Amino acid sequence: MNRPGWELLLEHLRTGDSLVVTELSRMTRSLLDMLQTSQQLEARQINLISLRENIDTSTATGRGFLSMMGVIHQMERELKAERAAAGRAAAKARGKSGSRPRTDLDKLENARILYENSDKTAAEVCGLTGVGRRTFFSYLQQQREGINGQTKGDSY
Repeated sequence: MNRPGWELLLEHLRTGDSLVVTELSRMTRSLLDMLQTSQQLEARQINLISLRENIDTSTATGRGFLSMMGVIHQMERELKAERAAAGRAAAKARGKSGSRPRTDLDKLENARILYENSDKTAAEVCGLTGVGRRTFFSYLQQQREGINGQTKGDSY
């Protein structure tokens, strides 16, 4: 993970310093990262203090509790990911795609024709045709650049 601010902070810490974090989940994203970071800090004789979990690694109890909290945080993240995946699977089974429906290309083309052949503003045309302004302007730009049809990555 690219975290230049975090790396800079770790470089500035010296033996005997204490690193204070608001909560462990803000310090690292996985149990492995947390354990590696806490081991690196311990090897450099730097204390870790987590305010939310009330952990201070200058004590044996704090170090033990840190390990337990790390496992709990990891389990919590994994359960959350499992629930999200189950929710997506259930939505898919109900026929939901998880994204907005694509805008009908005929609607976009009708909106373009109306916009170019009348004195209506883009907002008025979008309101009349039911096309989103951002989608409409993106479509206009692609038409002006000579991109015909839908390409991979288009969101119409």
